[in-house]
Amino acid sequence: MTPDRKAPVSEPTMLRRSDRPAGQRRHPWVRRVIFGVSAVLVVVLVLGLAAYVKLNGNIHRVDIATALGNRPSQVATTDAQTNLKPLNIMIIGSDSRAGTNLGKQQTEYGVYGARSDTNLIVHLSADRKSAIVVSIPRDSMTKAPRNCKNPQDTVANGVIRQWNSNFTQGGAPCTIRTFEGLTNIYIDHFIEVDFRGFESMVNALGGVTVCTPVPIDDEDSHLKLPAGRTKVNGKQALGYVRVRKTIGDGSDLGRIDRQQAFLSSVIQEATKSSLLLRPDKLFRFLNAATGAMTTDNGLDVGTMTDIAQSVARIGTDQIRFVKLPTEPYPADPNRVQWTPAAETIWSAMREDKPLPGTKVPSGTTTATASPTTTEPALTVSPDKVRVRVINDSGVPGLAKQAAAALTVQGFGVDGYITGSGKPTKGVVVRYGPGKAEAARTVAAAFPGAQTREDELLGSTLELSMGLDSPQAVEVPNRLGTEPLPSPSVTPTAPEPSATTTIKARTANQDICS
Repeated sequence: MTPDRKAPVSEPTMLRRSDRPAGQRRHPWVRRVIFGVSAVLVVVLVLGLAAYVKLNGNIHRVDIATALGNRPSQVATTDAQTNLKPLNIMIIGSDSRAGTNLGKQQTEYGVYGARSDTNLIVHLSADRKSAIVVSIPRDSMTKAPRNCKNPQDTVANGVIRQWNSNFTQGGAPCTIRTFEGLTNIYIDHFIEVDFRGFESMVNALGGVTVCTPVPIDDEDSHLKLPAGRTKVNGKQALGYVRVRKTIGDGSDLGRIDRQQAFLSSVIQEATKSSLLLRPDKLFRFLNAATGAMTTDNGLDVGTMTDIAQSVARIGTDQIRFVKLPTEPYPADPNRVQWTPAAETIWSAMREDKPLPGTKVPSGTTTATASPTTTEPALTVSPDKVRVRVINDSGVPGLAKQAAAALTVQGFGVDGYITGSGKPTKGVVVRYGPGKAEAARTVAAAFPGAQTREDELLGSTLELSMGLDSPQAVEVPNRLGTEPLPSPSVTPTAPEPSATTTIKARTANQDICS
């Protein structure tokens, strides 16, 4: 009997690479490329995350919201194309040398303690096509809260104080409170940079070129420069932007001119060297900047990156540096006070409009009210509101006219008076504790009116009518049907005089000019 034989087991067929369908072929070099690209992406992501964590951790942040007191209303406006709002940033250059070997924070210039040596207000337009950078002289004499730690002290009931003393008294919050109270401009973010940060940023750029018409030999700042163009390092740059006693008229105003020329040079240097396209150089610059930076809680590296990219897209001819118009302070000729022309700048910022006489970039759009922003219904009836009307326009009859328009709608008017200070602009409703909703009812009668809390007020509200105040309209919950009286007073602000100009320096201007 023939023994059973098992059927032969077939060996698995091994296909050669050339026998595989075309879609399944994978050459070794393709695999190596895929692995290599994947490895690079992983490294880039890890390094990018590490860089973000590093830079974000460098920044010292403070919560200043509770220290700012009553603030201007944020105008909810956006650009139709960018869907962004205007942005206002306060930059404070502190003369603190904390962390150095100078002891007691004594600076090279013989000053103890930290003060705001430089103050810049940066306004980015909603369409991100232009920027205004305003320098505030540190020797400016302005009204300020008597005690910035007391919420009841405001600019309105404050004292006259030198500008940089605000920082000494209460740091960035006091400086911001004073600025907002003087201008009614909301500050979205602040950045404070000390001497160490300034020097490090200049060094990270590889130096910055400056231009001086005369040689500089200043013992206080240890600075020696020949006339003409010179590329300076961080320490030299610090001396250049601070020196004033041995060059020009020795004033802070002359120093601002040099600071603005220096900032123009920085922008030109960053553009010329393609800073944003050099990751290594960009990281060194950002590491230096964030390492000595103090900001508000809302300004993280991501937000700063967005802002930087917005600025990078603005043409250098549309970045304008402005020196605040001033005149000698009568009580001390070594100090200055703001002239009425300063309001032209503040008005342009509030309304997100170009400075008078400047060329508007092509494609500029007008900021419009956000379609998603709706005002909640009024909750206080006019007959539950008592209001006192103040004519702060300088135009006779305005307070009486406003009072009549309120009375016919059911508001209780406790009289009207003429203000004693300089003319203001627009309408402001001031209210005491617990009266915010009543203030909203009054503000609804004057489109665009601002509301501000004043701890010193009681149950009666104050309605300030300034120049360019809108005519009264009917509030949605008005009482009665009698029509509003026809207005006879138009408090139009006069157009700026032909001799009044706002001098601006563009970022692309020759630094020697």
